[in-house]
Amino acid sequence: MDYLERYGEWLTRVTDEERKELQAISDNDKEIKERFLLPLEFGTAGMRGVLGMGIHMMNSYTVMRASEGLAAYVESLGEEAKKRGVLISYDTRRFSFEFAKISAEVLAYHGINAYVFENVRPVPMCSFAIRYLNAVAGIMITASHNPKEYNGYKVYGEDGAQMSPEATAKVVEYIDRIDDYFSVKKIETGGRENYLGKDNFKVAENITVVGKSIDDKYFEAIEKVALSGDAVKRVGKDIKIVYTPIHGSGYMPVTTILARMGIKVNVVEEQATLDTEFSTVEVPNPEQPDALKMGMELADRLGSDIVIGTDPDADRMGVAIRNNDNEFVLLNGNQIGAMLLEYILRRREEEGTLPDNGAVVKTIVTTRLADKIAKSYGVTVYDVLTGFKFIGEKIKEWEKSGKHTFLFGYEESYGYLSGTHARDKDAVVSAMLFAEMTCYFQDKGVKLYDHLTDIFDRYGYFVEKNKSIVFRGLDGMEKMANIMEELRNDPKKSISGYAVKNFMDFKKGISVSENGDISDITLPKANVIKYDLGNDEWVCVRPSGTEPKLKVYVSTAMPTLELSKEKNERLFEEFKF
Repeated sequence: MDYLERYGEWLTRVTDEERKELQAISDNDKEIKERFLLPLEFGTAGMRGVLGMGIHMMNSYTVMRASEGLAAYVESLGEEAKKRGVLISYDTRRFSFEFAKISAEVLAYHGINAYVFENVRPVPMCSFAIRYLNAVAGIMITASHNPKEYNGYKVYGEDGAQMSPEATAKVVEYIDRIDDYFSVKKIETGGRENYLGKDNFKVAENITVVGKSIDDKYFEAIEKVALSGDAVKRVGKDIKIVYTPIHGSGYMPVTTILARMGIKVNVVEEQATLDTEFSTVEVPNPEQPDALKMGMELADRLGSDIVIGTDPDADRMGVAIRNNDNEFVLLNGNQIGAMLLEYILRRREEEGTLPDNGAVVKTIVTTRLADKIAKSYGVTVYDVLTGFKFIGEKIKEWEKSGKHTFLFGYEESYGYLSGTHARDKDAVVSAMLFAEMTCYFQDKGVKLYDHLTDIFDRYGYFVEKNKSIVFRGLDGMEKMANIMEELRNDPKKSISGYAVKNFMDFKKGISVSENGDISDITLPKANVIKYDLGNDEWVCVRPSGTEPKLKVYVSTAMPTLELSKEKNERLFEEFKF
């Protein structure tokens, strides 16, 4: 069936309201082709796309097809897996609840137990609940920090981490067998009123609504990773921290855990509403200054020095702090991670709880400042591929082997995890620790900006920047693939006059030194290229795992901030596609 035939089929089978959307593009062949030529890809991070009608869009039919494939996978694991069931969570986006409910109803049709949160819950609570309920898998309906037009479907394994590539491949195999999107069957459970405010409530034979009981267990778990209770008692009620959930699912858990700890927090009320349109920001991304603008304005009125923001599914955390000129600066993910890492290791050492086999895990595109900090405390650092599931895999591996004690994991894209209660990045525990760290240093009369400056003074001025180059249209993926192959087949010997010490091709699994010596890369194969320039400096290029973007990362480390910034900009000049 070609794309026009598929379009015609959908016109006859969707609802009257949905048909209006499709009829509106009847004269736009390009748009029809975009929507109906290829299915929305289900990759290692699940699927994510623009909301709308079509096989290449996020809608109830593509969600039902994905859930049918997951149901077939769970059935293949046997009756015990069906009983253990699937945990489903969702954020505040358009149709997030509807997609979560539909997913549960498809699973239930197959006799698979489904547990659905009564209202929005973030990624870390989804990850925690999968493990707490001993579920065989999990679903998180979210498009993370993408614009309001997007939504997504992330699948988790029984360990609470995003599903492994091997298991995902099996799910995709089942999904690909479903050519008729309208053949998927489900049960009916009624409207949202049947879910809101419920806890351990059966809305259908195989669907249980969960809520407060799991919330309480999650809060008890993350309280165990707190490190400075005495400092919090002394100054927690006096500090002025501003928090914004940016209309997302972090509002309840972040404010709850800070209240439980006794830390005063001032919420940006305009952004505390569960707004599907994210109406106060252009993009609900705490990495962007615009997303924290209202928080900084409130902080100016209150005289606060700290602004914390979480994205819609509360797996990422952004922070703004005042510099020595009393101006707010937005920290990047590497800086936030370095500050949290140094704080955790410092407090563990002060309390005598730093284990001899302690280890930190970060991704290959995360700053090597982490290595410097960890080494100073005698802690081992492991690099893994981009994607927090690989950090989760290390936690699981060490729990079995006992080789290391996991202390902290993070990636440059504003994701952090302390504790083993979850296997994905956790902005709730990160906000808790950053607030606690604020108390710790304020109790000592030290400003957070001075703490950051002290880290740079001790370990070097690391500057990390990245840019995403978007490739739109049906040929976007092909263009990205061609660029990667060109870089791979004709490796750069130098970048802006700086010699490449090692050229690393993660797809081939080899590293080639400037002398031509070849060594193996022990990580799994991935479409990533990295240039090691020595002195903890590097450039990395990789396609995004969820969007048609080519991502370029540059990390420099020099004796001064100005020199490091200047070198970083020069290196970027050679990567304009």
